[in-house]
Amino acid sequence: MKILVTGTAGFIGFHLAKRLAAEGHDVVGLDSINSYYDPDLKFGRLQAAGFSQAQITYGQLLDSEKYSHSRFVQLSLEDQDALNKLFADERFDWVCHLAAQAGVRYSLEAPHSYIDSNIKGFLNLLECCRSYPVKHFVFASSSSVYGLNKKIPFATTDSVDHPASIYAATKKSNELMAHTYSHLFGIPTTGLRFFTVYGPWGRPDMAYFLFTKAILENQPIKVFNHGKMSRDFTYVDDVVEGVIRVLAKAPNASVELDDAILRADQSSAPYRIYNIGNNQPVTLMDFIHQIEVELGKEAQKIWLPIQPGDVEATYADVSGLENDFNYKPKTTLAVGIANFVAWYKAFYC
Repeated sequence: MKILVTGTAGFIGFHLAKRLAAEGHDVVGLDSINSYYDPDLKFGRLQAAGFSQAQITYGQLLDSEKYSHSRFVQLSLEDQDALNKLFADERFDWVCHLAAQAGVRYSLEAPHSYIDSNIKGFLNLLECCRSYPVKHFVFASSSSVYGLNKKIPFATTDSVDHPASIYAATKKSNELMAHTYSHLFGIPTTGLRFFTVYGPWGRPDMAYFLFTKAILENQPIKVFNHGKMSRDFTYVDDVVEGVIRVLAKAPNASVELDDAILRADQSSAPYRIYNIGNNQPVTLMDFIHQIEVELGKEAQKIWLPIQPGDVEATYADVSGLENDFNYKPKTTLAVGIANFVAWYKAFYC
């Protein structure tokens, strides 16, 4: 297949594009390489995928020096004309959209950047998929859409009408926009709600990255809500495996669904929503302890109240993923943290 993967200088996109290229697909990676966090890490990911920083030119496709049939282009999703030209030239079979302005807390500081990237950029992609039809459009949503829900585990049939951040609101908007295009234009579309993805080459704004850096530098870590939080931490390789299985199985339009009893995660259109999470939430203190064990050092802790936009717990019901794809994430926290710490030390120390 010829596949567009957006966000390939980012965390999950980097891992997914590498896996698809290694499996022999014709992969085009796209990323704006913005400065939300250290661009050197983004260029490091690209270098690991065979793309030299010195050769990257905005709007120009670059061949990988490591994988045949793998290319990269620096491009902003808000650049409608350039994106349209890319689709016209390449005629993609599949599109996997992982690029986004990420971060719950940053969305309180810079909300306009979330609208530009996550709404305008998303619309531009949908328009391209409409003009140059694809066999499957898969996009990253987020567990953040569950917002203020208290019922756990979070199921895709639950209401997502009470977001707790602008970031979450943009992700819910993406789901609504994707369904509209799927319904109106028959685009096979699947949204994936990721739950706290972690692992090697991860994002430096994420807690596990910040904790590891601070502990190694003998600096205190910030523990929000006084440690009374839990997350369904999901290892990046498990997420990639789930994405690949979903990509290969586009949803069909259903004529059997009764419009009076439509479920939130299904539609008469070729559209579906799935959770991808570990289905085993871990308390924040246990998570910190696992990092301490791996580093052989105890963290100095600063106890703080919960931050605006944060939620106390996430927990994924992955029954849809199990039923439709016979898949469930399985990497243990001990293995995942060990792999991350090994990478971190190799890259930074």
